Amino acid sequence: QVQLVESGGAKVQPGGSLRLSCAASGSIFSTLIMGWYRQVPGKQRELVAMITTGGSTNYPDSVKGRFTISRDNAKNTVYLQMNSLKPEDTAVYYCRANPPDSWGQGTQVTVSS
Repeated sequence: QVQLVESGGAKVQPGGSLRLSCAASGSIFSTLIMGWYRQVPGKQRELVAMITTGGSTNYPDSVKGRFTISRDNAKNTVYLQMNSLKPEDTAVYYCRANPPDSWGQGTQVTVSS
């Protein structure tokens, strides 16, 4: 099992920016596919961004051009830079690693004026 600890969640005004971090331990980080997901009450958890071991990235249309995922293998950390935040981005954001399939505890992001 990979241990994942997210940080960086906060309340921010619409149009603002946040950077989330996810520190991993318990595995060789460079071999992990890393992803960020989000979930709001009553809805399924959805993919926000993914980065492969080679650095390829994937985003859904809802965040493309606003969110950027990156990884620092030397620091065993994956980041999610979120710009131009909207109220609909409000959710608990989770970090995910594979393999094996592992999840962090989540960090709350609230976009509100």
